[in-house]
Amino acid sequence: MAKQRRVMAQVAMVMNLDKCIGCHTCSVTCKQAWTNRAGTEYVWFNNVETRPGLGYPRTYEDQEKWQGGWVRTKSGKLKLRSGGRFKKLLSIFASPVQPGMDDYYEPWTYDYEQLIQAPLGDDFPVARPKSLITGDDLAIKASANWDDSLGGIAETIDEDPVVKKLREEANIQIKAEYEKTFMFFVPRICEHCLNPSCMAACPSGAIYKRAEDGIVLVDQDRCRGWRQCITGCPYKKIYFNHRSGKAEKCTMCYPRLEVGLPTVCAETCVGRLRYIGVIFYDADRVTQAALADEKDLYEAQLDLMLDPNDPQVVADAKANDIPTDWIAAAQKSPVYALIKHFKVALPLHPEYRTMPMVWYVPPLSPVVDLLKSQGHDSEAGGNLFGAIDALRIPVEYLAELFTAGDTEVVTLVLQKLAAMRSYMRDVTLGRDRQPELAEAVGMDPSALEQMYRLLAIAKYDERYVIPKAHTEQAHNLEEMGCSVDFEGGPMGTGPYDQDTFGSSSGRLVPVAIESYADAKRRQQDASGA
Repeated sequence: MAKQRRVMAQVAMVMNLDKCIGCHTCSVTCKQAWTNRAGTEYVWFNNVETRPGLGYPRTYEDQEKWQGGWVRTKSGKLKLRSGGRFKKLLSIFASPVQPGMDDYYEPWTYDYEQLIQAPLGDDFPVARPKSLITGDDLAIKASANWDDSLGGIAETIDEDPVVKKLREEANIQIKAEYEKTFMFFVPRICEHCLNPSCMAACPSGAIYKRAEDGIVLVDQDRCRGWRQCITGCPYKKIYFNHRSGKAEKCTMCYPRLEVGLPTVCAETCVGRLRYIGVIFYDADRVTQAALADEKDLYEAQLDLMLDPNDPQVVADAKANDIPTDWIAAAQKSPVYALIKHFKVALPLHPEYRTMPMVWYVPPLSPVVDLLKSQGHDSEAGGNLFGAIDALRIPVEYLAELFTAGDTEVVTLVLQKLAAMRSYMRDVTLGRDRQPELAEAVGMDPSALEQMYRLLAIAKYDERYVIPKAHTEQAHNLEEMGCSVDFEGGPMGTGPYDQDTFGSSSGRLVPVAIESYADAKRRQQDASGA
């Protein structure tokens, strides 16, 4: 008799990068819903980064500098890159290794009142940028995506950690080739990892992973502002609210998920590139998987994910009190289909050993654009395969992002996407199908058509298969609840001094960040000036 596994459910997300147009709608709606309060002016739970580029905060992927994630010791155990308990105890009252204002950016607003109420004169008035921290005039030199659409890449590409690594390891000149060949966008949220290093790094035990759905949250009551979690997170997706003195992070919009609605970023995504669903995994094997060799981490994480249609897995899930409707949702999960069934979604930086649960379908469009510019039929299967094999797309760059440098995995994923595109063009045009395209990538034609439906034309309820929460108080769930909205908290009526210049009082208002003129007026009134 097989040993019963400790099956747990995890809400996960997949993003199809071929569809991201870099419009930042997801970032703006997330900002308005979750971080439009005092102390969070620089905080982006969701941000969209241009690749190649430095990311946000700048060079967050340079773990030699930022000390995030886990490493495997010589004795075969996991330890935080930032150090164990003794090292943390010695440095607990000192600021840990973490990004500063220059690594994020100094948030600003504009003096619009000067623009619209300036007296008549020879010069046209302007709305100068004003710092939301100091109130002084600000020369804008950075933002959450300063490399947007390669706008600033000429000055920053040498600092891209992935580009630097490729240059050092392969001794190739790729700067010009990257600029000519491709650009793509990577939306990022908290990874809600199976093995979260932020949780392990927290001295207060304030960070926890919900047993029912795997979402990683910060208990605002227990958080003491040590900021060790910021160091521990290799994705730098935990932020410090300087107003409340607490750490905050993406909540996966859990109040929405609990009533069966997708996250705000997914709901408002213009490109319809996000998928949300449930996967099952064996909780007892997470540490073992995280200890795999670096280039085996992708396969190790795949092995963690259990087949929800397997009768034994279903029995184990029921034995671990997973509700029947959650099992049904896992069986229809688009996330499981893209990650484990079709194997076209990949994890972001598996080498951090946190077992991330936000995965990405890598972009194929740079190959297509390049072939078009060279006068080839960009949709013909042979041309596409040839372009991938000839590394016309920088597969090494994608591999450093998604497979710890294993280019074979990325190449196979791109070939599957290329085969799907070419095969479905014949279907659309009413031409003879080419089953050999599917066979070349280890799939059958019906699987290519299913993958096309999911990636290209899936309806709302196919992209978001979200079971509702099971609780006796389900009728009290509110769609727009907030994990930091409590008495005395940053969104409640707390004891914090409300006279600090450049911040709102934390009131629940449609737009919490005040204009420069309003903030200046309130500061002057408070000081009696």
